[in-house]
Amino acid sequence: MDGDTQSFVVVFNDEEQYSIWPVDRGLPAGWHAGGVRGSRTECLAHIDEVWTDMRPLSLRRAAEQATPSQR
Repeated sequence: MDGDTQSFVVVFNDEEQYSIWPVDRGLPAGWHAGGVRGSRTECLAHIDEVWTDMRPLSLRRAAEQATPSQR
């Protein structure tokens, strides 16, 4: 199947990084379904809306905890 007819699900990992995965395949270890299903185009459009900070969660948390002199 090509990307226009195949259904996908939005997935994310513990670092809040996003991707898409075919709905008819089991999720890879460490990835969780994000609740959005649709065409490749629809899923990627959703990711464009919600994934506004590409940094991994651990890096974002470290930056938030850094003192102003460490930034």
